Amino acid sequence: MDNKQITVTAPLLPDLDEFNRMLKDIWASKWITNNGEFHQQLEKELCAYLKVPYISVFTNGTLPLLTALQALRVTGEVITTPYSFVATTHSLWWNGIRPVFVDIEESTCGIDPDKIEAAITPKTTAIMPVHCYGKPCDTKRIQAIADKYGLKVIYDAAHAFGVEVNGESILNAGDISTLSFHATKVYNTIEGGAMVLHDEAMKKRVDYLKNFGFANETTVVAPGINGKMDEIRAAYGLMNLRQVDAAIAARQKAAQLYRKELKGIPGLRFFEDMPGVRHNYSYFPIFIKADEFGMTRDELYFKMKEQNVLGRRYFYPLISEFSTYRGLPSAAPDNLPVATRIANEVICLPMHHELSENDLERILNCIKNR
Repeated sequence: MDNKQITVTAPLLPDLDEFNRMLKDIWASKWITNNGEFHQQLEKELCAYLKVPYISVFTNGTLPLLTALQALRVTGEVITTPYSFVATTHSLWWNGIRPVFVDIEESTCGIDPDKIEAAITPKTTAIMPVHCYGKPCDTKRIQAIADKYGLKVIYDAAHAFGVEVNGESILNAGDISTLSFHATKVYNTIEGGAMVLHDEAMKKRVDYLKNFGFANETTVVAPGINGKMDEIRAAYGLMNLRQVDAAIAARQKAAQLYRKELKGIPGLRFFEDMPGVRHNYSYFPIFIKADEFGMTRDELYFKMKEQNVLGRRYFYPLISEFSTYRGLPSAAPDNLPVATRIANEVICLPMHHELSENDLERILNCIKNR
């Protein structure tokens, strides 16, 4: 059996010859950025694929979060999760907003709706949940709380490309959802991201904001930012859109094998598919209880690494433990018991469309032959 390195993810890459043909079209047009033909086509095709009314693409996945807060004029305090990638909370900090952390549900690793109301203060203006690992939050309960207290809801849906509940896109929940098209995601544009919007007026506002606030050649209507996606990445994204379903199917096959082979191992937990949900299989986290499993999460993580199998402790440590945020009252570990425990139990196993049967066998042997 070979000992090649098995990475935790692998980028979905378009056909190079086809990409070169599209690059020739861009070179011929000499229009390489700022709402070019491929940019417009990508937004249109993403709306159709994702079953959303309006979308605005960006040059990375953090800028939509930053811009969404500006577009909705969010201030004061925002309730969010400590169990996410740091961009979630950094977007608040950069907008001068105080993050307020609440604990997560063990069943989804998403924000716990039961904990939200107790964290609301007169300064609270919004809730920013995360569809962690692409598993949908309880959007109905979150929306009911938001409506009761007059709060905005911005979903960090970086993991949730193509995820649906009973045939409806999860991206239509809340006031705005944001996506990441980073190289490590199910669907990528190398770097990139997007914002999902409900109406044309907000789409226009966001498009102004991501282009310095320009409404026309001489009119600036808001203090905007430069978040535009270029034509090269838009073309790359169009090609990847044609093959993303096949990539998701390959990921699903890997997830099914993981579940079959890991089921019943003491001290090891993983997620099953949720009823009525079209998953994208973006990640496959397992959770280790050391006293039952026979080794700690870190011991397993480093054992895998020694055998050239790269997992990822995702998310560890919690955002609330980083120096910028640990002084916040809501960052105290006793306020976040579930998130604190899960952060010390999780390993995301390799999950991507290129995993071979041999790769999967090596990964599983690392875990089962402990």
